[in-house]
Amino acid sequence: MSAGALAGIKVVDLSCVLGGPLCGQTLADHGADVIKVEPPGGDVTRRWGWAEEDGYGSYFIGLNRNKRSISVNLGLPEGRDIVFRLLEDADVMIENFKAGTLEKWGMGYDEVLAERFPRLVHCRVTGFGTDGPLGGYPGYDAVLQAAGGIMSINGDRDGEEVRVGIPLVDIGTGMWAITGVLLALLERHRSGRGQSVEACLYDTAVGLLHPVAAGWLMTGDEPERWGNAHPSVAPYDKYKTGNGNIFVGIGTDAQFERMCAELGNPDLSADPRFVTNVSRAAQQNELRGELEALMANEDGPELCMRLLDASVPASPVNSVPITLNHPHTAQRQMVIEADGVKMTGIPVKLDRTPGSVREAPPKLGAHGREILGDYGYSESVIDALIAVGAVIEPVN
Repeated sequence: MSAGALAGIKVVDLSCVLGGPLCGQTLADHGADVIKVEPPGGDVTRRWGWAEEDGYGSYFIGLNRNKRSISVNLGLPEGRDIVFRLLEDADVMIENFKAGTLEKWGMGYDEVLAERFPRLVHCRVTGFGTDGPLGGYPGYDAVLQAAGGIMSINGDRDGEEVRVGIPLVDIGTGMWAITGVLLALLERHRSGRGQSVEACLYDTAVGLLHPVAAGWLMTGDEPERWGNAHPSVAPYDKYKTGNGNIFVGIGTDAQFERMCAELGNPDLSADPRFVTNVSRAAQQNELRGELEALMANEDGPELCMRLLDASVPASPVNSVPITLNHPHTAQRQMVIEADGVKMTGIPVKLDRTPGSVREAPPKLGAHGREILGDYGYSESVIDALIAVGAVIEPVN
């Protein structure tokens, strides 16, 4: 098994919920030694999700594998001293505390950490950022979908706004956090210095508005909700077949011609209403009627395979169970198992130093004694830290 592209990198992950933990997990997947420092009650997502058992919620499982856990009370000076010790040889620190919290504890980056640990890359995940009229305010994914304009363009054309069904903004922010950390580590090779990286949910939400933001900035036209359709590309929509819905995404006139041939009506692509993408996009209701009439007796999955074989992008609208049980998902190693826990796999594949899933997400504080021992704490000192509540031992 590869040691991973980030072998030798040490990360102290103080973050909870999604964006920060996703960043830490990805670094861990690719070989970094990630120590997850949790508060006495643990990351709140240990109690989130469709299933929860022994502080091991399904939400938590998807974001915290390959990490070691220690539970530390940062409200106590002894707890903060532990974090300072962990940072002595750390390359990266990830946190998403409310603005001012680290400063209150005497652990602010600008005031303390940058001078004390000059090579440290500090990654802060925030809701609205730390400056501006909304700076410092808290925010979860759906709140930022609303604030960032995403919800306004999602939903049926004649319906109300609908949030995207996954925490898209949180996930995107975690990905930007990963990018920022890797950029800062790369730059450190040149300067020898760390720096602070901020990944903000609000900025991510605005950045995800492509191409509607670009359209509004150019034209000033209010973006509309289009449901499953595309405002300027057709056919690019969900269609009914004889046994379920499929989605077809046509990007070129040649693809449209091949689709019409597969549907048994090659002359449809020469119809003046549909001969170009511009004309098809202007006649989407008429186009839908023609296509669904041709698809009415088709087996949806079989039709999609024929279209794919003809280089036409198409897919059944799969349920989550169908997707997770699909042979392609298995081939791509996108459902994996560690220590009896099933998880989604690693999306980015490196051929020479691939990432790996080595351990399931840890129980709360499971590695506390091990970690403290690695940093020179004696058993008697560890016992004393537990006695004063600075370190919380796992409950068996």
